[in-house]
Amino acid sequence: MRYNIHHIHRRKRIYKKLEKYPSKNKGIKFLDKFLLIIAVIGPLVTLPQIIKIFTLKDATGISVISWSLFAILDIPWIVYGFVHKEKPIIISSILWFILNIIVVFGALRYG
Repeated sequence: MRYNIHHIHRRKRIYKKLEKYPSKNKGIKFLDKFLLIIAVIGPLVTLPQIIKIFTLKDATGISVISWSLFAILDIPWIVYGFVHKEKPIIISSILWFILNIIVVFGALRYG
């Protein structure tokens, strides 16, 4: 379920005299695009853990509880990203969720 509250953020920007989005400033435009890249690269740091679990078929030392909680805590971020229409948060949170679930499955299977 999506909430269309983007207009509230526009009003906040006008009221607080914040920068318009998308910004006309080249540095801020670069930062906005850079964050989309980081949103993809960040979760990929989990890949070595996943590769280790599934290639060695060994998940000793992997906490199912911790990785499950990481996945559960991604859900509010996903919702937040959709509510506020923030692509970097949506992309990053969905990727983190998927990869965290893969680690949980690997830990349950090989742990």
